[in-house]
Amino acid sequence: MQHTIGLILQAIVGLGLLNVWLLRRQSATAYRGGEAKNLKDEFATYGLPAPMFYIVGGLKIVCGVLLLVGMAYPPVVLPAAAVVAVLMLGAVAMHLKVGDPVSKYVPAALMLAMSVAICVISRM
Repeated sequence: MQHTIGLILQAIVGLGLLNVWLLRRQSATAYRGGEAKNLKDEFATYGLPAPMFYIVGGLKIVCGVLLLVGMAYPPVVLPAAAVVAVLMLGAVAMHLKVGDPVSKYVPAALMLAMSVAICVISRM
C-alpha cells in the first residue's frame, strides 16, 4: 500500500513539475506570485537574481524526471524528493515574502507536503 501511494505521489509531483516548467512556463495562472504573468516574471517579482530562474528551473526539471525514473529505479527517489521539498519550501517563503494570499501558494504547499511524504515513504 505504501509503495503504491509513493508511486502515485511520484507521478503527481514529477508530472506536475514538468507541466509547470516545460508546458506552462509562459502561461499566466492564478498561482503566479504577485502580478506575474509567467515564471520568469514571478522570479523577478520575488526579487531573485535572473540566474536563479535557470538554476531552480533546471533542478525542478531534473527532479521531475528523476521522480518518474524512480518508479523503475528507486535509489533516485529520496534525493529528488528532498530537493523538491527544499525548493517548495523556498516557493512558499517567496509567496509569503511578497504578501500573496494563501490561495496563490496552495500548489507549492501541496507539492511540499507530497515531496515530504515521498521522502518518508521511500525510507520505509
